[in-house]
Amino acid sequence: MLASPNPTGETFPRTAERLPNMHRPTRSLRAGIATAVAVVALAAGLVGCSDDESTDTAATSSAVATSAASATTGPASAATGEEGHSHEAPAPDELQATLDRFADPAEPATEKTGLVVDGDKRLANIEAMNAALGGYGALTFTVTDVTVEGETATAQVVITSPHGPAPAMPLTWQHEDDSWKISDGSACTLLGFAQAPCLS
Repeated sequence: MLASPNPTGETFPRTAERLPNMHRPTRSLRAGIATAVAVVALAAGLVGCSDDESTDTAATSSAVATSAASATTGPASAATGEEGHSHEAPAPDELQATLDRFADPAEPATEKTGLVVDGDKRLANIEAMNAALGGYGALTFTVTDVTVEGETATAQVVITSPHGPAPAMPLTWQHEDDSWKISDGSACTLLGFAQAPCLS
């Protein structure tokens, strides 16, 4: 092996012979960097998967919560409608039509009983009212402020006779047989005005 002189008398290998040893740290460094990159890539992949799983889990949880809320709310709303027997407020014209027919002396008493709750028991009163109104003149009705609570509709009614309008009064209707019928109490109020009062 060739050596170069040294003032101290020691000999050193030539540079070309030392190169293999100088490359060893470089290869170790590259290996370390490659390992670090692999670790970072793996970590990034795990984070991405974790985020995806978290997103999927959150979406699934949200969907389950929404389904549960729908399942709870749906039947409750339907039960309220079925058990509460609530109805939309009838139009004032619909209620007014029942009053117009009830007060019309040309309408047979047997037909008018169908306009009133338990109207059959008021047949004699209705016949007496028809007789009284026959020579009295027409009655007209103005219905406003209709409200509904359960099976009962309440409205403010102004009755106008040939002598003029009376103050507004509340009258009620009951929902029965898919129609709104004048309640027995309100029918008796109207019969009392026509001198055909309910005695029981």
